[in-house]
Amino acid sequence: MNPSDLTGTYTLDPAHSRFGFVARHAMITKIHGSIPVKEAVVVLDAGDPAASRAHVVLDVAGIHTGNQYRDAHLRTGDLLDAAGHPSITFDSAGVKHAGGDDYEVTGDLTIRGVTRQVTIVMTYTGTAADAQGVTRVGFEGGTVIDRRDFGITYNAILETGGVMISDKITIELDLSAVRAT
Repeated sequence: MNPSDLTGTYTLDPAHSRFGFVARHAMITKIHGSIPVKEAVVVLDAGDPAASRAHVVLDVAGIHTGNQYRDAHLRTGDLLDAAGHPSITFDSAGVKHAGGDDYEVTGDLTIRGVTRQVTIVMTYTGTAADAQGVTRVGFEGGTVIDRRDFGITYNAILETGGVMISDKITIELDLSAVRAT
């Protein structure tokens, strides 16, 4: 499919997408996790990428790292405060073609009620018609944030002098979106 044919409105397919994160644990290993999508709409304008936009809402209560005790702690007021702030949101403010299949998506990321502007580098990974004949488009990308910028300051000092949780959090995105009919 020609990328110029991609103009349209898309909804994210949560079964084939991942909003992930990576944090260092005890400064010696990486913990990978994901947060499920509540809602996501992407409007693509192939002729004018700057007119493209995205709105994403993630469900903090559904955070998953593969460890139920860590997941429960992540939901507390120490960290993401799922009870007080049940959603993480991203609303794009601009899209810029960065060359080749790469795009810089700048927008407002809100975590724990704190909003900061971030830029996410996204790579177009392809388009296909699925078994039902529906157009799917794929993107992958990410960025790095400092969790302290969003009021997430909890940590534990280790005997070795390091900390339990890194301040830098890598956000990883693997997205499949379906053209709205």
